Amino acid sequence: MAGGSFGPTGVAKERAEQYQGKVTSYVIIACLVAAIGGAIFGYDIGVSGGVTSMDEFLEEFFKTVYDKKKQAHESNYCKYDDQGLAAFTSSLYLAGLVSTLAASPITRNYGRRASIVCGGISFLVGAALNAGAVNLPMLLAGRILLGVGIGFGNQAVPLYLSEVAPTHLRGGLNMMFQLATTIGIFTANMVNYGTQQLKPWGWRLSLGLAAFPALLMTLGGYLLPETPNSLVERGLTDKGRRVLEKLRGTQNVDAELQDMVDASELANSIKHPFRNILQRQHRPQLVMAICMPMFQILTGINSILFYAPVLFQTMGFGGNASLYSSALTGAVLVLSTLISIALVDKLGRRALLISGGVQMIICQAIVSVILGLKFGDDQALSKGYSIVVVIFICLFVVAFGWSWGPLGWTIPSEIFPLETRSAGQSITVAVNLLFTFIIAQAFLSMLCAFKFGIFLFFAGWVLVMTVFVYFLLPETKGVPIEEMTLLWKRHWFWKKVLPEAESNNSSV
Repeated sequence: MAGGSFGPTGVAKERAEQYQGKVTSYVIIACLVAAIGGAIFGYDIGVSGGVTSMDEFLEEFFKTVYDKKKQAHESNYCKYDDQGLAAFTSSLYLAGLVSTLAASPITRNYGRRASIVCGGISFLVGAALNAGAVNLPMLLAGRILLGVGIGFGNQAVPLYLSEVAPTHLRGGLNMMFQLATTIGIFTANMVNYGTQQLKPWGWRLSLGLAAFPALLMTLGGYLLPETPNSLVERGLTDKGRRVLEKLRGTQNVDAELQDMVDASELANSIKHPFRNILQRQHRPQLVMAICMPMFQILTGINSILFYAPVLFQTMGFGGNASLYSSALTGAVLVLSTLISIALVDKLGRRALLISGGVQMIICQAIVSVILGLKFGDDQALSKGYSIVVVIFICLFVVAFGWSWGPLGWTIPSEIFPLETRSAGQSITVAVNLLFTFIIAQAFLSMLCAFKFGIFLFFAGWVLVMTVFVYFLLPETKGVPIEEMTLLWKRHWFWKKVLPEAESNNSSV
């Protein structure tokens, strides 16, 4: 494994062995506060499905869906098929897609904290509009502002966590974002379960409570230290050193700081990071920035989490039972994410992604077969089969929670060199939100058209992504974030893609 200079990307030497430091309380607090952005993202995912299954909400804003739901002869699979109702859920993600591209220059030029604060303020206003909505335009305006908050928060928070965390624990600490997301989903499910009893205004409370984590995120953004990587990139090297010493609990940070200085010198020579990211030497990272978030959504998890109450009602569960079942899946997701945090820096990213993929395929196939054989347009599932379906959906959620859930965010946030890191994270978030929007907008229509085959559709995609990981994703466990570019030069496939001068500078 050669050291030395290797051209236009990355840092000059491998200094990982010289990195000093420990996990300090400073790191833990910074990660906890930053991860609140994930809690808001999760809350907004979880709250949508519960609210859209509440009769009072549907009667006020989506009368045609309410009337359809009350018609006994309506197809089980098609009773919620309405593009306006889908737009309520999906508008948030379309707004997030646009705003994350605007967030990239702010994150790069003004720091990670600036984007976190912008996201928090937007969340606050959006939650207030949703809670007080008196018509559909006001409701959608609130959702769009929440989307802007998600665009800024999801762009900045994973970067913040990756840059603050020590190398040997980066995977676990970065997963604080996904853990917070799953806790947000579970909290939303429990809130929905409680507020459905508060007729006719319970849905307003569900939507308005998003303001609480938004306030914490905004205040946290003001109080958090900026990441040393961002400070060094903006020429504040002395301040960056002081922050790094606090984060690592030692003054012996020369090796890690030098990696940051080398990376920032290169980063500051790049005036157009989005143009630069398209160059051949960044091809592996660009492919991952597009494929990882795309595959994360194509597992089908968001369909289950957005529409869990709707999905369970479609399968014949009563209103209370459907919200209870979706709360159960939310709890399972939190627990499985804890498993991932414990194992990711021991077993590595690849092992979790491949094992999770296999389990998801098996669970989706079984659910599809049960629904195909025992559930029809006008026929509800028996109690026994309903329990089996919930068990396998929970097993699917467990597999997602230790694999694609957290790692779909962690891997893209840790693989980019500093000069393209903000642009790369923007692409990751934009792709994630684009596919989230597409699936959210299309899912109710797809459920009506594919019926039980919807689970086989997603299982096919999980097979594709599992093969992709096996052949094309190198293991990033324990690799310093500023030395990640060395990884691609040793990979059997990516070394052929990189320019000759690049791949020849590192031994294979």
